[in-house]
Amino acid sequence: MPGLKSNDIKVQVEDDNVLNISGKRKRNEKEEEGGVKYICMERRVAKFMRKFTLPADCNLEVISAVCQDGVLTITVPKLPLPEPKRPRTIEVKMG
Repeated sequence: MPGLKSNDIKVQVEDDNVLNISGKRKRNEKEEEGGVKYICMERRVAKFMRKFTLPADCNLEVISAVCQDGVLTITVPKLPLPEPKRPRTIEVKMG
């Protein structure tokens, strides 16, 4: 996500299993001496949105997102596996 600030990017979880990443790239305008405007357009100005379906074993409460040096890293941890059920012994009574 080069050229974007962290407040320009939205990361949301919708419908309990859809990760939605959206944002808008804004135009950078600089005003120099003498009232002359220079427009710096290294990348396109546009909105973007991507949706990803998450698996059922994700822990949605602890999803984290970090944007560093133009790279957005989203961490979605898995829920721990449930412990396997142990066989239960049933006592046989003589009656």
